[in-house]
Amino acid sequence: MNKLCKRLRALAPNVLARLRRGIEKESLRVTPEAKLAVTPHPPALGSALTHPHITTDFSESQLELITGVHADVDACLEQLTELHQFVFRHIGDEMLWCASMPCKLPAENEIPIGQYGTSNVGRAKTVYRHGLAHRYGRRMQTISGIHYNFSLPDDAWPLLQQAESRGGGVDGYRDDAYFALIRNFRRHSWLLLYLFGASPTVCRSFVSGQAHRLQELEPGTLFLPNATSLRMSRLGYQSDAQASLAVSYNDLRSYARSLQHALTEPYPPYEAIGIRDGERYRQLATTLLQIENEFYGTIRPKRRIRSGERPLHALAERGVEYVEVRCMDLDPFWPVGIVPATMRFLDVFLLHCLLSDSPLDSRDEIASISRNQHLVAKEGRDPNIRLTRHGEQLAPAEWGSAVLHECEPIAAALDKAHRSSAYGDVLLAATAALETPAATPSARMLQEMAHSYRKSYLAFVQAQSLRHRRQLLELPLAPEAEVRYTRMAEDSLVAQRQIEAADRVPFETYRREYLVLDFMRDIEL
Repeated sequence: MNKLCKRLRALAPNVLARLRRGIEKESLRVTPEAKLAVTPHPPALGSALTHPHITTDFSESQLELITGVHADVDACLEQLTELHQFVFRHIGDEMLWCASMPCKLPAENEIPIGQYGTSNVGRAKTVYRHGLAHRYGRRMQTISGIHYNFSLPDDAWPLLQQAESRGGGVDGYRDDAYFALIRNFRRHSWLLLYLFGASPTVCRSFVSGQAHRLQELEPGTLFLPNATSLRMSRLGYQSDAQASLAVSYNDLRSYARSLQHALTEPYPPYEAIGIRDGERYRQLATTLLQIENEFYGTIRPKRRIRSGERPLHALAERGVEYVEVRCMDLDPFWPVGIVPATMRFLDVFLLHCLLSDSPLDSRDEIASISRNQHLVAKEGRDPNIRLTRHGEQLAPAEWGSAVLHECEPIAAALDKAHRSSAYGDVLLAATAALETPAATPSARMLQEMAHSYRKSYLAFVQAQSLRHRRQLLELPLAPEAEVRYTRMAEDSLVAQRQIEAADRVPFETYRREYLVLDFMRDIEL
C-alpha cells in the first residue's frame, strides 16, 4: 500500500481527470421472435470494413459499435448511446440482443459469416472468420461482450517514472508498466466476473449436439445455479488447442515469444482442415493461431494499427498504447450494455493493477489464474468455493475485500479530481455485492427470470431487448448526429470501393505476405 500510495501521489488531479477510455460493444441482430437475423449487414450502416464506429465481429449478424477515445465517462456513454440510436433507426423491426449468450440459433451452417467486400484485406477478414468456424464452430463465435479500452494520458508516464526513480526512456517504462498492469489484472480479474458477470443461463440451441454439464432450468433454458459468466467459462470463449499456451506477460519480448510458436508452426489438426478447398479458402493458415487476435485472453496490450499491419508489428515498433479488457459481459439491464458505475469501477480497478507491485508471472501462476477464472465463472456465487493465490486457498469474499480496500485511496483521488463521490460509491456497491451475492447481475438475472418470465432465458432477454429498443428509439437523436453518422456511412462505402480498386496482387500473394512475421527482428527494434 505504501508503494501504491507513493505512485498515486505522483498523479496530480488534472492527470487523473484525463484518464482515457473507449468501448467496443458487440450485439447480435435478432428478429422480433428472438431468432438470429440472417439478413446482410444493413447498407445504411455503411461498410463493415471501413466504418470507424459501426462494423461487425464474427457474424454478418453481429454488430460491433466502437466509440472514440474519451477523457469523460459520460461523454463515452453518450457516443455509445448515439451509435445505438442511429443503428435502431436503420435496422427495421430487428433489435439488438442485450445479453452476452446468444438468442435462439439456427443450424450451425446457417449462421452467416461476416462479409467485407472483394478487396484483399476484406477477403482476409472473411477467410479468418471461416477459419474460426472450422476450428471452434460458429455458435461459440456468436457470444458477445463489452471490450473496455483504457490508457493514461501521455504526461502521466514521466511522473510515474520519476516517482519510482527509474532510468531509461519513457517509452520503455510505459511498456513495462502496462505489462505490470496486465499481470495484476489477470491475477484479480476473477473479481470482475463475480461483480459484473451476467451470463448464468443459455438457450439450449447454443449447446445443440455438444456435451455439457449444464442443468435444465426450464425446457429450452440451461444454467448453473451459482454461475456468474458462462461466457467466460469453458463453455464460452475457450479453446482446448490454446489451453497449452502459457503466454507470459512479463514484458513485450516474453509476450511475443510466447505467441511465436503458435503463429509460425503448423498445428496438425488445423493442417487437416487445409488452407483451401479448390478456390474456396477455409482458413488463413494452418498454425495454432491464424493471427494474433485469435488468441483468447481476458486482456490484451494494444496499439492502433495501420492498414494491413500486424498487431505485434505495431506493438514492437511503437510500444503499448492502451490495454483492452475483454472479460466484461453485456449488462442486460441497461440499454447500451454497460452502466457508468461499471466504467468507473473499471477505472479504479485498472489503476490499482497499474500502481500495485506486480511480480513476474510463472507457469504455475498462469495455471492458477486459469483455474480461478473458470471456478468463479461457473460457481462464483457459491460461498464454499476457494481460490488459489500463491498456493493459499482463499474465499472470494476475503480476497476481494482486500483488493477493494487497497482501491480506496485510488477512488478517493479520482473523486477529488472529478469533484464527486461517484468512485467511492462504486467501491461501496462492490463491497456490498461481495457480502451479498444476490446483489450481483447474474443473481438478479435469475431472480427476474423466475419472477416474471417462467424461468425462460429467451423470454427474459427478448423482453429486455424490446424494452431497450423502444427506449432508444424514443430518445431524441440530435439532427447533427444523424447527419454525421449518415455521412460516415456513405464515406465508408466510398472508402471500401477505393480499397477494392487499389488492389494490385492476387489474394494468395497478399495472404502469404501478410502472414510473414519476424518476431525477434521486430522486438529488437
